Amino acid sequence: MTNEQYHTFIQPYSDATEILRARLNVLEHNLYHESAAHPIHNIQHRIKKKESIENKLHKKDKEPTVMNAKDYLQDIAGVRVICYFTKDIYNLVDILKFQSDLIIIRERDYIRNPKPNGYRSYHIILGVPVYCMDGMEYFPVEIQFRTLSMDFWASMEHRILYKIKRDDKEQIAAKLEEYASTLIEIEEQFARYTEK
Repeated sequence: MTNEQYHTFIQPYSDATEILRARLNVLEHNLYHESAAHPIHNIQHRIKKKESIENKLHKKDKEPTVMNAKDYLQDIAGVRVICYFTKDIYNLVDILKFQSDLIIIRERDYIRNPKPNGYRSYHIILGVPVYCMDGMEYFPVEIQFRTLSMDFWASMEHRILYKIKRDDKEQIAAKLEEYASTLIEIEEQFARYTEK
């Protein structure tokens, strides 16, 4: 995949990301306009870099071509939505799932079913319609919904353990799993202050 091919290829994924970000912002303003309790703390986004796409295709034993990237990768475009509380995540997911022009490709609830290491998040891949001169096509965008505490934990776990060779990795992983449980308890305590 040449640099020129990459830049042409990712443009509609970038457009799909912008459409989804705009939709999330509109939803937040329309649904919570009378309340100070907006559910979204912030929204982050990224498009996979060329090298990252090629590496992921190699891991899948596929040639690093534009067609293979389109056929085998669904996380080229990514959005991370950081919410305050778990209930905010489920409310936003339900609203997005109700929108008839979005296609649910895949979802994984790591909040109700955390990974063994303590990772919690709600992942959903949505097909987003992108209109251009010659018609419309759906492009996948992966959304990760996390609360502030889930994002804090995932960021620390990534910083401390990811791609780092350590002799004490198992001990640290066990401590991080403990911290995940502690953060859940703290988040639940904060959530009680929002109940009327």
